[in-house]
Amino acid sequence: MPLRIGLFGGTFDPPHLGHLVTAINVRHALSLDLVILMVANDPWQKTGARTVSPAADRLAMVQAAVAGVDGLEAGADEIERGGPSYTADTLKSLGIKHPGARFFTIVGDDAATNILTWERVDEVASMSTLVVVDRPGAPIDLPSEFDWRRVEVPRLEVSSTDLRCRITDGRPLDYLVSEPVVAIIRKRGLYGLRVGAQL
Repeated sequence: MPLRIGLFGGTFDPPHLGHLVTAINVRHALSLDLVILMVANDPWQKTGARTVSPAADRLAMVQAAVAGVDGLEAGADEIERGGPSYTADTLKSLGIKHPGARFFTIVGDDAATNILTWERVDEVASMSTLVVVDRPGAPIDLPSEFDWRRVEVPRLEVSSTDLRCRITDGRPLDYLVSEPVVAIIRKRGLYGLRVGAQL
């Protein structure tokens, strides 16, 4: 049987429990052998919108988040390739690494509605099965150009944007971010936190 691999790309700035819940639930629902949380090197759709943490820091946080979690892996392909991160290029490189594997590109409902703005989205659709993560009771309309699989995951009202604000404001991250990720944030002094300061 060929490997079934999920590609879950993102900025992960920082990675939170919502990301992990999504990855674990999609892996279970689609019987995937592996879900790769691929850290974007240069998330081109966010360029100019805000300052993004260095790729090496975001990769370290994702590695800490998935350490010891069966079937989840941090991906550094886009960082190693450099430049803007395009899913089509990533799928090509993964196809070389895992010949014969079947790929599933996992996107949130917000990203799914904007997928037609992606660079070479037709290539993404031809190289992988598109998977949209739906929230319970809130299915979205999807572009009819492509075939989709839907996976419903628990609704967790947590976002990386809110977490960055929490760090800035000194509010707790308990149960929103795993302890290993908090340790990386503290050790590296991310998001304006003084190195070694408590969260």
